[in-house]
Amino acid sequence: METPLGKFPKLHKTPIILVLATFALVTIVLLCNTLQGYLYLPQDLSKPPPSDNGELRGSKYVAVTTKKCDIFSGEWVPNPDGPYYTNTTCWAIHEHQNCMKYGRPDTEFMKWRWKPDDCELPLFDPTQFLEIVRGKSMAFVGDSVGRNHMQSLICLLSRVEYPIDVSYTPDEHFKRWRYTTYNFTIATFWTPHLVKTEQADANGPTHTGLFNLYLDEFDEEWTTQIDDFDYIIINAGHWFFRSSIYYESRGIVGCRYCLLDNVTDLPMSYGYRKAFRTAFRAINSLKNFKGITYLRTFAPSHFENGVWNQGGDCKRTRPVLSNETSFESIELELYLTQIEEFRIAEKEGKKKGLRFRLLDTTQAMLLRPDGHPSTYGHWAHENVTLYNDCVHWCLPGPIDAWNDFLLEMLKMEGEHGRLSGYEHKLYLSDKRMRLFK
Repeated sequence: METPLGKFPKLHKTPIILVLATFALVTIVLLCNTLQGYLYLPQDLSKPPPSDNGELRGSKYVAVTTKKCDIFSGEWVPNPDGPYYTNTTCWAIHEHQNCMKYGRPDTEFMKWRWKPDDCELPLFDPTQFLEIVRGKSMAFVGDSVGRNHMQSLICLLSRVEYPIDVSYTPDEHFKRWRYTTYNFTIATFWTPHLVKTEQADANGPTHTGLFNLYLDEFDEEWTTQIDDFDYIIINAGHWFFRSSIYYESRGIVGCRYCLLDNVTDLPMSYGYRKAFRTAFRAINSLKNFKGITYLRTFAPSHFENGVWNQGGDCKRTRPVLSNETSFESIELELYLTQIEEFRIAEKEGKKKGLRFRLLDTTQAMLLRPDGHPSTYGHWAHENVTLYNDCVHWCLPGPIDAWNDFLLEMLKMEGEHGRLSGYEHKLYLSDKRMRLFK
């Protein structure tokens, strides 16, 4: 048999079984070299493997990605495999976020994932998360959107284990749950203004109540309870749109749309800034707290064709692209106020060995006008006084991505509490900056 270069060389008569064995060995070696650093083999094969390129070192999962990436800058891309739980498999979904139960006709809003511009964000792996937080505790401090986040986490973890209720009080605003197999506790602390607050008028000028906010005083309902927590996820936002009277040093300094004589109307950002400053000061003043504080940034609402109490609604069924939308001025102001106060708190915390991290969900959620309950938080025939809900998020839904972010950030801490694998960015990328114009 001829070739362009002449005859085939004569082959030695090597046993065929030896040839096959050698070929198999070479193939395995090449494959292992290719996958090294991208796979790990779980010791317990009954558990699902991690869905990312991570490895297990000792008892800690750490990221092995060396490329620096701003995981908070990106777009939503289709994820036909989602969701990873349903409203019938998870009991933790609040009724008003149970969109499928109450007849939402479309399902595409549950089939997207967040894709950073310069890397991949692994989907949430419940086993990996529970291994990382084994023996630890996590507190969600803030408003009902923070509770919405915690419920998403419970639902995602339900593929592995459900927690038991270990609450100290029957008050639904202060719940504690424990995952017994992993000795992991999560808790929610209701503090929608973060600081000491009293309701001055149940009705108020906007018919949503009038509140006295003591902007320089700690809310001891949570500040006295978090010393032993390993992680705090703090948030606040939408309650500051309500009418409030601002107090400092127990005296009135102004208000937000209180319509009281001789009381100066101040911008919403005034009270918002002071509240975060006081909350962060409370955390930095704790003597025994050694945990990590995550600021989960403001998640915009998506009312269209009217404000929340004048027929506004959110009926979209798909995400938007980053070049198709931008922030309203007040939402941008609140976001930047958070970032500024965060930076101050982080600098002060470092002096005491405390760690602050930015869980920046703002851009991702700006692009999800399709993810809210709207009218699907109750039956259409029910006589309820609820407005269309364009503030909270359907479960399952886009808020589940917050736990993708959270898990990735936990891995980035590494074994010694230092971020590794990507820079913890506090600046806005060029792409995100365009959204804020």
